[in-house]
Amino acid sequence: MNKKDYRIVFMGTPDIAKDVLEALINDGYNIVGVVAQPDKPVGRKKILQEVPTKVMAKNHNIPVFQPVKIKLDYEFMKELKPDVIITLAYGQIVPQGLLDIPTIGAINLHGSLLPKYRGAAPMQYALINGDKVTGMTLMQMIDKMDAGVMYMKKEVEISNDDTLSTLTKKMTTAAIDLILEALPLYIENKLPGEEQDESLVSFCPTIKKEQEHLDLTLSAQTIVNWVRALNDHPGAYLLMDDTKLKIWKAKVVNNNVKAQVGEIVEASKKGLIMQAIDGQIALLELQKEGKNKMDYLSFLNGNQGLVGKILK
Repeated sequence: MNKKDYRIVFMGTPDIAKDVLEALINDGYNIVGVVAQPDKPVGRKKILQEVPTKVMAKNHNIPVFQPVKIKLDYEFMKELKPDVIITLAYGQIVPQGLLDIPTIGAINLHGSLLPKYRGAAPMQYALINGDKVTGMTLMQMIDKMDAGVMYMKKEVEISNDDTLSTLTKKMTTAAIDLILEALPLYIENKLPGEEQDESLVSFCPTIKKEQEHLDLTLSAQTIVNWVRALNDHPGAYLLMDDTKLKIWKAKVVNNNVKAQVGEIVEASKKGLIMQAIDGQIALLELQKEGKNKMDYLSFLNGNQGLVGKILK
């Protein structure tokens, strides 16, 4: 099989998609177009920043398309004449009319072991639920979210210390290995598809802004899992004196103090220890609104009289 004989359009937006796109380019595939979400303003100054896949595509002189609504604007795809469309973390539902365009088909790399965690935030929910294993699934794209037949999977182990940031790096490696192994087989029609068992389906919707505020009615371990799932973006927080205090790293600890939920019971070399509903949590990396991230020892040096304060 000559990789250059097949016209491939890649659809994806964030860093994980950029890295997979780069791997396909370096492996010799003929990427004839990249479709990404529109550029967005970032930071306090709201400077318009090009999305990662666009930067990668421009570096390789590949045309980039950024429709605001792909379901209304995909005529350009017909002109690209793709044999295969590959999608990873594109960020919009792709309409059936577009999926019908490629001569071979449209496939998607999804960040879970389907049929578990269909939807927009599979890696986050794997961490929130304390899963020990997740993975990438290569699947057929259909006009129903993450419901197509499955072609191949790669498992990824989740360690107790993994955050969204570290898990994304592991999943990026899995996605690259998976697509480079599976794509030649898919093109040559040598990948049998497996239907998803609808009785095993679960969903993971986008994390809402209000969910970034940690829920102190949850167990200590679940709160720590939420911290892991929102690190390094957008960050989980509590309120201290009505000011946002982002929590970037935390762990469950056991001491015998009993106090009000949310109360800081200790500020020492062990960490900033907060009472939870079923134990204590050591807050290990924190960030006050408008300040830099810091470890708990630096935080303690700059903030006195913390014991007895109530975090909400």
